[in-house]
Amino acid sequence: MFVEASLALILMMALTLWRAFKGPTVYDRILAVNSFGTLTVLLIAVFGFLTARPEFLDIALVYALINFIGTIAVCKYVTFAHLGGPLPGEWEDI
Repeated sequence: MFVEASLALILMMALTLWRAFKGPTVYDRILAVNSFGTLTVLLIAVFGFLTARPEFLDIALVYALINFIGTIAVCKYVTFAHLGGPLPGEWEDI
């Protein structure tokens, strides 16, 4: 059963990569990369069950946190074009 689940996850990962390359807007691409990261977390967890190694769940949780923080950072960068530095024109007074 886990083998079929991992094959289905790999198929879905291929489809999300296709959407990431084809996506008409940058937000579609960001969503596809975020979905790919989520599917990767699931694949790591299923692989941990297949090999009877529960420590893979810890790796999956860490990867999920990195995926979430990376998606937030990319969305902030796309929206505001800076990541916490001064806004354009802010240093003109100095």
